[in-house]
Formats: sequence, C-alpha cells, structure tokens
Amino acid sequence: MSQTVVLKVGMSCQGCVGAVNRVLGKMDGVESFDIDIKEQKVTVKGNVEPEAVFQTVSKTGKKTSYWPVEAEAEAKAEAEAKAEAVTETKTEAETKTEAETKIETKVDAKADVEPKLAEAETKPSQV
Repeated sequence: MSQTVVLKVGMSCQGCVGAVNRVLGKMDGVESFDIDIKEQKVTVKGNVEPEAVFQTVSKTGKKTSYWPVEAEAEAKAEAEAKAEAVTETKTEAETKTEAETKIETKVDAKADVEPKLAEAETKPSQV
C-alpha cells in the first residue's frame, strides 16, 4: 500500500541533508522523497510503514519527529471515527425504541379486546 510519511528532521547543513538522503535511498519500498532543509521537512512516498521510515531517519542521529500536521490529521480522523460510532449507536437506540413502541401498541390492542371477550363470556346467551 503506497502512502506518504512526513517527518520533521533537525538538519542544519548539506551534510545533514546528505545523511538523510543516503539512508532513504537505501530503504526498501521508498518510491520518492523530498528533503526541505529550510522547513526541516522530509516527505517520503512509497510502500513503507511510518514507523520504519521514522526509525531509518533517526539512525542518522538527527532529531526526528512526525510532522505536526500529520498528527492533527490523525486526531481529526479519530474524532470523526468516534462521531460515526456515536451516530451508529444512536441509530440502534432509535430502532430499538421504535420496535418497543410497536410491541407496546400490540399489547394495548390486546388489552382492549380481552375485556370485551370477558364480557361476552359472562353474559348469558340469549337463545
């Protein structure tokens, strides 16, 4: 599965860029990568796991962390997933309430019929 991993890497010179370039160039699954020394941002695309990319870049000795925007996007995705779960639970509860209402309606209808049957049974038949 191809995905994009964005890291914040402490790079202060072209030597730092070269070190990151070297380890990413050897990493399996990497299709492409971009190193931005000004923003200290490394973007890796390919069939890679985020943790594997993180560990590989960390081996250069440079301070490495996930790019903050990525963390915010993950938090947003988790929040959306929780909202969907709440909606599904609410829908189940509403469906259950509707079913309970139908059952109560049937019970009430029977209650109306049973007294009439009881009255009919107690009255002597007029023959």
